[in-house]
This record gives sequence, C-alpha cells and structure tokens, in this order.
Amino acid sequence: MHQMDGTADSPALQQLYRDFEAAHMAPLWTQRDDLMPMAPAPQAVPFVWRWKTLLDIAQRSGDLVPVGRGGERRAVGLANPGLPGTAYATPTLWCAIQYLGGHETAPEHRHSQNAFRFVVEGEGVWTVVNGDPVRMSRGDLLLTPGWNFHGHHNDTAAPMAWIDGLDIPFSSANDVGFFEFGSERVTDEASPEFSRSERLWAHPGLRPVSALEDTVSSPLAAYRWEHTNRALDEQLRLEDEGHPATVEQGHAAIRYTNPTTGGDVMPTIRCEFHRLRAGVSTAERHEVGSAVWQVFEGQGSVVLGGVEHRLETGDLFVVPSWVPWSLQADTRFDLFRFTDGPIMDRLGFSRTFIPSKDGV
Repeated sequence: MHQMDGTADSPALQQLYRDFEAAHMAPLWTQRDDLMPMAPAPQAVPFVWRWKTLLDIAQRSGDLVPVGRGGERRAVGLANPGLPGTAYATPTLWCAIQYLGGHETAPEHRHSQNAFRFVVEGEGVWTVVNGDPVRMSRGDLLLTPGWNFHGHHNDTAAPMAWIDGLDIPFSSANDVGFFEFGSERVTDEASPEFSRSERLWAHPGLRPVSALEDTVSSPLAAYRWEHTNRALDEQLRLEDEGHPATVEQGHAAIRYTNPTTGGDVMPTIRCEFHRLRAGVSTAERHEVGSAVWQVFEGQGSVVLGGVEHRLETGDLFVVPSWVPWSLQADTRFDLFRFTDGPIMDRLGFSRTFIPSKDGV
C-alpha cells in the first residue's frame, strides 16, 4: 500500500511526507536516481571557449578596469553553462584568462587555493612567489601552491594574457578557503632569467641535499617550455626508432611532477601536455573527474559527447566527468591539460573506460 516512489496514497502517508519536509528530512526512496545514478550525470556541460573571443574581452577589460586592491587581479573566469550562478569551469576546477597591461603590477596576496599559470603566447611578466621573481614565457607552466604570497609585474609596455587554473570550486564546496593581503611593497621588481627555485630544483634527477624532505606541492615554480618540447619530441623519436614510448601511436604526453615525490605538482590539480602527430586520432575515452584543455599550437578537433568541435591555437574546452572525448589532429597538435586527478585518485574514485579496448 505504501509506495517507494514518493506517491502518497493514504492520509497517513501524506502526513508522513509533510512531516519529512517540516523536519528538514528527505527520504532516500524519492531521490535515489539523483543520489546514486547508474553512471556520473554531471551538471557541467562540455563547452568550448574561443581564444580570439577571450582575448578581445580581456583586452577591453584592460582598457576599462584598473588592477589594484579589492579586485586584485584582472582575471575573467570561464563560466560553464551547466553551472549557472558560478564562474566555475567544472565543479572542482576554475579557469580564467588573466590580463596585465604594460608596466602594470598586480598586488601581492595569498590564499589557501592552489593555483598555476600557463602561457600560450607573449612574455614580459614576472610572477613573484614568496619574493622569488619567476619569468613567464610562452609554453611555461608556473606554480603558485596554496598559501604562498604572489604578485605579478609587467616589465614591458606591451600587455600580456595567460590562463589561470585553480581549485576554487573544490575549496569553496569544502569550506577550506583563507585569504590574506600581502605587503604594499607588492612585488620584488627584479627580473632574473631564472628564479631561485629553478636554480635549486630544475636539474633532472638531481635533488639538493639541503632539501630532502618531501613537499605537498612542487617546490619548482616554473616548468620551462624548452624541456617540455624536448621531452615530447624524444618520445616521438623513440617511437620512430621502434621503441614504444608514447601513450598511443603518434600521441606523446608528459605529466608535470613534484621533484620531491614524483607525484602531481599540487595536491588537487594535475597538469599534462599532449602532442599528436598530424592525422592522428585518439581513442574515445570516459574518465571520472573533470578536465580543462587549451590548444597550444596547431589545428584539429575534439569530439565531446558525440559532438565535434574545430579547434585553433588558444581555444579552451572542458570535459566534464564521464563525458566521452577524443582528439583528431589535422596538423601537429599540441595541447595543455589540467584535471582534478589527484583528488579522484586519493579518494578512490578514479575510473577510465575506453570502449575500443574493452571490446564494446
């Protein structure tokens, strides 16, 4: 007589449901599909942001909105249409385009959220992390782990834009955020070729004896393009020589790592770089957790949930959890990607499904 589909077919059952609501309770049997779906059913949707559009809006923001205390950064978040009322790219990841005009300075501050910068074009800006000036150049990955003071200064008359990636949505959902303004000194205006962190840590396979303790986030503030590019080239050369060294045929990939642990560069964010030879297609795959990609160079396309999107240099796209995706390279195709992989791994939720490998 009593239904487990929420149907109130008697006065007593009707009263029971009213009592649930009054007591701020919700019976499992009326919402089981929402709480325990057969597979992930993300609210975030696949989406593509065009670099030309983003850069135009950022440039206009630079003309109209000054950088200073209060807003702190001229950064424009990429708001997923499936997450209205937020500026979130995914439920765990924030991505924004940040723009700094000629000779501008973004003031120093720090926050609990982990952050990185990735540069698809331009140079002239230094990010200063705990007083260590770090050059920002094309193809570089720059880290600002949580609770490190950081600011930016532009040494040139030309503006510069880059993308920021942070774990703001994850931090917000779990109420772990703190923020603190930095010194009014703002930043160290020094502009060295290499930061102190690079001089200490950017030597492959070598670790300073003065710093043998493992760190949660990488102590290396900059991962330079010349090293990334060389590593990808060598994978493809080894493949040509008959030594299996790539993820898939014609698909080289690297993961940026913490030199103290060999793990991810930050506890909540995974960063990778992928290179496809011209004409190569990747297998379709489903992955638990979400990802944001940016095209660094070349032309091709991504298929997201069965819909193909053409891509050019600078374009960004988001892959929500379990949405099938694959890549197709027209030219050599270079892409930077960041994900919430470390969170999924540590919590035991990681799962990947590749239909072609599973015979489906």
